[in-house]
Amino acid sequence: MLNNMCRTLNYLKLKVSGRIFLPLKLKKLFMKNLMILFSILLVFSCKNNENEFKEPENALDAGREFIQLSLQGKFNAANRFMLQDDDNKFWLDKWSKDFAKISEQEKTAFATASINISEVADVVPDSVTVIVFSNSYKKSPQKVKVIKQGGHWKVDFKYTFSGNL
Repeated sequence: MLNNMCRTLNYLKLKVSGRIFLPLKLKKLFMKNLMILFSILLVFSCKNNENEFKEPENALDAGREFIQLSLQGKFNAANRFMLQDDDNKFWLDKWSKDFAKISEQEKTAFATASINISEVADVVPDSVTVIVFSNSYKKSPQKVKVIKQGGHWKVDFKYTFSGNL
């Protein structure tokens, strides 16, 4: 009988000198549920920046974001800043395939490179802008055209290769 009373007391909370004693099974269950809760919170608090898209406010923002994402090899994210036509898709696809072939060291060098903007020319004010830039890894100047279409700033990537306005 004393044995049964001890088992019963082990399953009940006892308050002794300000401390609450829980049976071992309840402690394990509580810790397991607490770990599950923290895991769920951690998963939902993490953001995938590649899926995050912030509408650019101006041509410079659109161009800079496109350049930075493509240097980092985040071509799906860069595509969101690009004017959607067959030529642009061709050139972005070509650049992504070329990027896949380079060494990991070179990819890291591109990803950590700074963008150096040397000129921003409003060819057609509030409508067409050409950005002349280079990066700190490959210092050769390049141009990118950004146009406002339907109220949104988009990169016309084919201009980088053709130079036609």
